[in-house]
Amino acid sequence: MSTRWRQITNELLSPLALAAYVAWAVVWLVTIGGMERDGSPWLWPARVAMLVFLAGFLAMVSGLCDSRPGRHLALSLVLGVCALGLTLMRPNSAAAILLVLLAAQMAVYLSGWRLFTAIALVNGLFLGGLFWFWDAGPMAALTTVVAFASFQAFAALMIRSNQTAEQMAEELRAANAELLTSRTLLAAGARDAERLRLSRELHDVAGHSLTALKLNLRALAADPRQSDPERVRLCAGLADELLGSLREVVREMRQDEGLDLGEALARLGLPFPRPALRLDIEPGLKLRGRDRIEAVLRAVQEALTNAARHGPAQELAVHIRPEAGRLQLCIEDDGRAPSEPRAGGGLSGMRERFEALGGEVCLSRSGRGGLRIDAWLPEGEA
Repeated sequence: MSTRWRQITNELLSPLALAAYVAWAVVWLVTIGGMERDGSPWLWPARVAMLVFLAGFLAMVSGLCDSRPGRHLALSLVLGVCALGLTLMRPNSAAAILLVLLAAQMAVYLSGWRLFTAIALVNGLFLGGLFWFWDAGPMAALTTVVAFASFQAFAALMIRSNQTAEQMAEELRAANAELLTSRTLLAAGARDAERLRLSRELHDVAGHSLTALKLNLRALAADPRQSDPERVRLCAGLADELLGSLREVVREMRQDEGLDLGEALARLGLPFPRPALRLDIEPGLKLRGRDRIEAVLRAVQEALTNAARHGPAQELAVHIRPEAGRLQLCIEDDGRAPSEPRAGGGLSGMRERFEALGGEVCLSRSGRGGLRIDAWLPEGEA
């Protein structure tokens, strides 16, 4: 099963969706069952309306129309017509429960005054139907509408609260990823600064003292009054060896050991339950240079955040290879991206970092329908 169909299956089998299916089944049993017993002439239109409502509801829940917002409105209208039609075909039935499902689904795509207006319009039509078709009294009609409207409002608020919580969780994960990246960069910078400080101390203090010791030993060895000149020359030779070793240590300490990319990127993906980060990096590959490290880490961080927020993707694959004098990066998710992706603020910042280092970033749509980022950095200290 492809990732896209696995995602649709997860949406269709979510707890909220399963509860909605149970509610729809109850409406079918009560409404359609009652019409069958009564021999209602509206039996077949009611069956069609129920099935159309279910099909539209499944389409909205699965997210098949996410790429075209206009479909949300069209499906909401279809669901509303079916639900209101059923309430008119079968007075005093459970068909009004479908209006609660409709309100919950509208809350996925609407918010604020738009959601309030849509619910008010549906219930206004419901109230009109009670007067004109059910011939209900004002108090009974108003009580029925208010009762079902309260259920609709509750369902809509629950959906909106859930979406707000998910959005806050995504923002928290993005902030956590930002913090992890900054912490990695700070740790690398701190290690470099400490290594440089120690190398300077060794060179300036110990090196100076050893040089002075070596000169004094040579002077002693040249003194004709020295009783054991061979031992003094031996000490001078040891001082020479120690000074040479010290210079080698200082030279090595001044060299940047680099950052283990695999380890750093694996930590970066930990805050995200989705998408799963799949790394394809040469074992032990290290990157040197703070600017180069930041460019790569920020690129993966931005790709993770985009895939989680706008995809929505289940997997993010990161391929990094040193090839032909370049460090090649390919970042690809399995979410949904437009045919011609455009760089927003984060992706533009990514491109600017790479171009400042002499590299390049290209955006395209992957074979799986998600966003693909191809980038490279020129050969450096890698």
